[in-house]
Amino acid sequence: MTKARIDHTAVAGKRVFIRVDFNVPMNGAAISDDSRIRASLPTIRSVLHRGGRVVLASHMGRPEGNGYEAAYSLAPVAERLAQLLGSDAPHGVMFPSMDCTDDAARAAVASMPEHGVILLENLRFAKGEKKGDADFAARLADLCDLYVNDAFGTSHRADASMHALPMAMGVRNAPRVAGLLLGAELEYLIARVAAAERPFLAILGGAKVSDKILAIRNLMSKVDTIIVGGAMAYTFLRAQGISTGSSRVESDRIELAREILAEAAAKGCAFHLPSDHVCVAKFEAGLPTTIVSGAIPDGLMGLDIGPATQKHFAQIVRQSKTIVWNGPLGVFEMPPFDAGTRAVGAACVEASAAGAITIAGGGDTAAAVEQLGFAAGFSHISTGGGASLEVLEGKHLVCLDALDDVVDHLAAHAKD
Repeated sequence: MTKARIDHTAVAGKRVFIRVDFNVPMNGAAISDDSRIRASLPTIRSVLHRGGRVVLASHMGRPEGNGYEAAYSLAPVAERLAQLLGSDAPHGVMFPSMDCTDDAARAAVASMPEHGVILLENLRFAKGEKKGDADFAARLADLCDLYVNDAFGTSHRADASMHALPMAMGVRNAPRVAGLLLGAELEYLIARVAAAERPFLAILGGAKVSDKILAIRNLMSKVDTIIVGGAMAYTFLRAQGISTGSSRVESDRIELAREILAEAAAKGCAFHLPSDHVCVAKFEAGLPTTIVSGAIPDGLMGLDIGPATQKHFAQIVRQSKTIVWNGPLGVFEMPPFDAGTRAVGAACVEASAAGAITIAGGGDTAAAVEQLGFAAGFSHISTGGGASLEVLEGKHLVCLDALDDVVDHLAAHAKD
């Protein structure tokens, strides 16, 4: 069933609680990447432009849950959000208290002007958030008339603001809907993947087979081809009896990798591993590199796919109609070991331009695509690392159960 969305929900005169993901990276007191804040703007503006009042809530980092901790305050986020909203938030972004449900926060919400925007302090300053506490959720529910989930990156966790709060709103027969960002995530990661045009390709990278085993096993029954790069490729190569030098290998996963290769072959899923590698003597910037084809000799480690593999993988990408990518193919943060990820990213952009659906998973993949300048060329870039991986693993996101389905929502709120 398709989830109801905020752009199809009446908001005029209402206090709209939007659970966002403002868990942004910080460099001291400065935000180093505001992309998660920017991603929330369409939903916030949709509410403001239609006469709603916005109450925003998020977590940041991993505070202990014993009250205010300055290092995890959302105060810098409130300042940056006000800059980004500009005239859409004529009263600025109010940031009323060091506690998201105390008297000051409640009073600020109660006195919100038209087109008002409030950002509550870090939800995880309260122990009840991570515990999924119903009493804490009830206090949050008192602050709003309807609930919006626009925090896909947290939708795999049953935190109070993600699950108990919308459930409490449902008991009150209040709308519980998806934001525009969450709606896009569901459209691409679930609907578009389920109805994928073929050839369907999955690109998987990263360090560990153990991190991606469930995704690989789920995807090999759905896709035509799997490309594997990153450090996890060396475990698969070792499983084939190929020497990998001092490259990172999960020795306790070699037999598992061998089983996966056999499963893929039995299911008719083409499984492609690197044939050459960019190698160094040790993991250190500035050292001379060596291109090695086939087996990697002792004393060298692979940190990126080699030029022949780049060309081969790019060709597969350009021939595909649906592409899901999770995990960089080398140490993209440290040139020249970004070349493999860059080559595959550029091929994805070409495939998009030719009509393919290209989806980049969250976390490091999103960071790589952004850093390399390819973001605009993808059909969709997920904002949730862990959540997007769980979707690719075939897992159910429990927080979605707490939202209204379209038919039920329309029936319940037809007169709103």
